Amino acid sequence: MLVLIPIAGPILGLAALWVALVSRGSLLFVQPRVGQGGRIFKCYKLRTMRKGCTVATHQQHLQQLLKEDRPMQKMDTHDPRLIPGARLLRALGIDELPQLINVVRGDMSVVGPRPCIPYEAEQYQPWQRQRFATLPGITGLWQVRGKNRTTFTRMIELDIEYAQTQSMGLDLWILLATPKAIFDQFLHVVARKAQRSKDSSLRERAPVPMTTAGESSVVG
Repeated sequence: MLVLIPIAGPILGLAALWVALVSRGSLLFVQPRVGQGGRIFKCYKLRTMRKGCTVATHQQHLQQLLKEDRPMQKMDTHDPRLIPGARLLRALGIDELPQLINVVRGDMSVVGPRPCIPYEAEQYQPWQRQRFATLPGITGLWQVRGKNRTTFTRMIELDIEYAQTQSMGLDLWILLATPKAIFDQFLHVVARKAQRSKDSSLRERAPVPMTTAGESSVVG
């Protein structure tokens, strides 16, 4: 933990300065999360959304993930609530660094299941609540074994697997695997951005259909 602070401090400081320059509002986003044993605590994140955003869109997205059990792609690619640069901050996990405060306070560990939002926990089946058997973490087994390429159910299964097999050796392996997982996620975000730019360029260069005399270009 003490080793991480000198590394995380300057990175978080630069990121906080960027957030202050490109958007209005507080630097930190504080949200209730569910911790060990189902206890609710205040979780800290660097704010990456515009001031005054609601959670209704995220709740709808969660409902789709629960019903369809499809890969857990984030909403970042089409979420208008995000501030400039938010996708990069999220891809690199920089927005999660304030959770070191939660680690110091004993709400979280560096390694463990991601702390979920209370309205998510309300949807859990009894077996899924086994993920609350240990402290939540900033990184974990789910993050290094596919993260957004996995389904919601698979995420829960990995969290329970961690809770049941937790050890110092497993934590060390997860910590060592986390940088590669972050780098892979960063490359994925860059690739998606490049594809969007390419698609946008193709649409702009697409020829406009010509209409003949007497025809209307408006479909009635």
